[in-house]
Amino acid sequence: MRPISRRKLITTGIAATAGLAGVTAATRLAQRYGLIPPDHGGIYGPGETLTYAAQRLLTRHSLAREFPRSMISKSPFANETSPPNDAFKRHQAAGFADWRLSVDGMVARPASLSLADLRGLPVHSQITEVACEEGWSYIAEWIGTPLVEVLNEIGVLPQARYIVYVSIEHGWWESIDMADALHPQTFLTWAMNDGDLPVSFGGPLRLRVPRQLGYKSVKYITRITATDSLKGFGKGLGSASPEAGYAWYAGI
Repeated sequence: MRPISRRKLITTGIAATAGLAGVTAATRLAQRYGLIPPDHGGIYGPGETLTYAAQRLLTRHSLAREFPRSMISKSPFANETSPPNDAFKRHQAAGFADWRLSVDGMVARPASLSLADLRGLPVHSQITEVACEEGWSYIAEWIGTPLVEVLNEIGVLPQARYIVYVSIEHGWWESIDMADALHPQTFLTWAMNDGDLPVSFGGPLRLRVPRQLGYKSVKYITRITATDSLKGFGKGLGSASPEAGYAWYAGI
């Protein structure tokens, strides 16, 4: 038997329970509230739209589960990665002294922030789970600067609808809507467990989005852009994930 993907399961379940008329009605409701994801086209579009709209209407302010320290996973963790390219290795050799996070787009005060600048903003921690669509997971303590603190610092404009974030690794980028960007658990993470964020887990800087599947928590972040539209980024689907067959919104 061939495995059923998450998208296929969602789409099949919707069709079986609601029928075509129900899907159409729900899509119109999502349009009314502006809850149409950028990857809404194609055969999986109705499923992606219903998933995103339902999550935003019902759980907009919900928190990802946080765990006690006793439940932090033991090493080795899943999904360790190697330094991505020569540019990164040069930063690593210099102790990331010149690492910068560029903040631009629909903001009042574009900025280039060092790791020290970020550490000078309010610091929070959370013990949350990284869950992958492929089935593995682990729990860790994540320490960093809530993204909302950076957005407040640079004055994100009220018409911004999305935050695009880009890795130093070519072609690796994602985006989230403002509900997740302003959520208190969305961190620019620079420490993990008992020390600096290891390179193998995204150090020196990783965006941690615990309310979504692990691929939304992109490693090696160098840039964030506030925008009111995702059409000018990549293929206009919202991130590299739907370009590779995954969903733009990966809420859990």
